[in-house]
Amino acid sequence: MSRSLFALAAALHLSVAAIPAPAFAWGTTAHTAINRAAIASIPDDGPVFLKDHIDFIGGLASLPDIWRSSSEPFSKIEEDPNHGWFSEQFTFMKTKPRSRYEFVIALLNQQRTVADPASDDALRTNIRWTGTMPYAIVEAYGRLVAGMRWHRRLADEGKDTRFIDQALAYDVVRIGHYIGDGAQPLHASIHSDGWRGDNPKGYTTDRTIHSRFESQFVDMIGLTEQQVTANVAPVARQGGDLFDTVLAFLDDSAENMEGVYQLDKQAAFAASDSKAARDLVYARTGAGASMLRDLVTRAWAESVNPPVRPATDPLDPKNPSYNPETGSAPAK
Repeated sequence: MSRSLFALAAALHLSVAAIPAPAFAWGTTAHTAINRAAIASIPDDGPVFLKDHIDFIGGLASLPDIWRSSSEPFSKIEEDPNHGWFSEQFTFMKTKPRSRYEFVIALLNQQRTVADPASDDALRTNIRWTGTMPYAIVEAYGRLVAGMRWHRRLADEGKDTRFIDQALAYDVVRIGHYIGDGAQPLHASIHSDGWRGDNPKGYTTDRTIHSRFESQFVDMIGLTEQQVTANVAPVARQGGDLFDTVLAFLDDSAENMEGVYQLDKQAAFAASDSKAARDLVYARTGAGASMLRDLVTRAWAESVNPPVRPATDPLDPKNPSYNPETGSAPAK
């Protein structure tokens, strides 16, 4: 890794450590271990040049969280929803829109049907309380593919790839953070920071469950890159629709949400020797690292092909799927 990259990683790592951790985020320990395990497990036919930047990608794993401070309100408003996907909040959608802006409009239309605009239901039918994580992931994936095509072109021409490689390392930091968050079950549910609504099993409503699980317990057990790597799945040569793959990943994470509350009820996160709690951390961080490795590898494989442009530009009003409210057609 270049000295400039190493210095930036070190400086920003110190900055992150000095800022109070925002809500809704794996702590630095887990995010770093996930990113490093993902990059270390890239197969030989993948973008192995990223391994030269593993310290940068691991050291800046929590970078997107510092964009969420209320001291930078424009950044916070845009960034906060990218870290969650609270699917119970939008069960009215039979199919998730293949456009961030179509999703926003669908939420607004639904909010306007709520009888009491001051009700909790109305106040939570917006992107702040639903999240936009899958859009953040697929948008970041597109940037990876485009950047990897540039890397390939420069390499084929015998030119220096150093700068595009640095840009790609940054893009991996960004997508890696969202994927890492998505692997944490409390990022995929309205019960992200305390149980909401009917609570027949008496789960905690204490907001601190989020940090007690993902930061305090993770730090207590001293999670390492090697422990995450041991739980990384074999390389999945992914095919099929990317957006559907991301949604399935988040659905799988959500299925583990109640398990977090069950363990909390047993005070498992207060004891570093809780095997069940440890196993959950290992499984979920392993799932995050596997997904990141697979998407980075998939992007590299996709980048070997020239861009395939749709028959009709998505911004063209003549596109059959064009939506004048968004000024574009959804992605295919």
